[in-house]
Amino acid sequence: MFDSKKSTIAPAPEVSTKHSEANPSSGKTKNAPVTRVELLLKQVLGGIAACAAAGLIGCCVLFFSLSLFNLEAIGSQSLVADLSNHLVAINTSFTGTEVVLFGVVEGPGDIAVVVTGPRTAVTVRRKDRVAGIWINQDSVRFKSVPGFYAVATNRPLDAIVNSSVLARHQIGLEHLALTPTEPTSPNQVAEFRRSLIRGKQRQGLYGTKLGQVSFLGDRLFRTNISFPANVPIGHYTVSVFLIRGGDVMTAQTTPLVVGKVGLSFEIYDFAQRRPFGYGLAAIAGAVIMGWLASALFGRP
Repeated sequence: MFDSKKSTIAPAPEVSTKHSEANPSSGKTKNAPVTRVELLLKQVLGGIAACAAAGLIGCCVLFFSLSLFNLEAIGSQSLVADLSNHLVAINTSFTGTEVVLFGVVEGPGDIAVVVTGPRTAVTVRRKDRVAGIWINQDSVRFKSVPGFYAVATNRPLDAIVNSSVLARHQIGLEHLALTPTEPTSPNQVAEFRRSLIRGKQRQGLYGTKLGQVSFLGDRLFRTNISFPANVPIGHYTVSVFLIRGGDVMTAQTTPLVVGKVGLSFEIYDFAQRRPFGYGLAAIAGAVIMGWLASALFGRP
């Protein structure tokens, strides 16, 4: 009989599927994870660079298109004008100033420039002598009267356009619309209208003659707009008319502001906004100045 012996089979050795970690002292590194990170970073950076390049190209194309559009728009305009200064600053040393208007015109034509100041209602009174004393008699109140009015042309008005066109655009003192607030006879309106214009001319606020528009070549033109020391503050309009064939072809209006600056403006603004406080401050200042003068120069 044979002795049956149990045979034992040794277990197979375990095969490790883990990546061998590098020993810091051996100088070996893990290559697979680092490669994936670098590849991911390269893809991200490449996408960002592509987007940036596409955006830059798009911006350049847009800017170029807008530039061409503006150039075409400017080229299509037959009249372009502007001012050397859109603000006339009035301070304590203001004695008057000049503003230069310059522009360019496409094709032949004449230029008329009309400067209109802030509009307010004005009452014109006529004085008569009664018993040796001059007193106010009749009066006419006009609405929307310009505080400043000046006209400049390159040629006399009657040589470039007819009176109906001048009246429609109110070019020239003869065609300036001055309407009374109440019904008045035409003769009385004409008389008081002439008196109003004469008074404005004596103050230097209405021009007594036409200004000169000078052409520099065939397209460029310029003119000087003079403002006196007593120019009213407010918003002005500078209208430029291109006249061809006895009619206005196109017109352009440019704004202009005349305002006070510095300490005088602060005092004026305070007096307008808070008249009661301004009156109290003026009285207090007068009392203090009188007391100081009495204390310094008064008799002991």
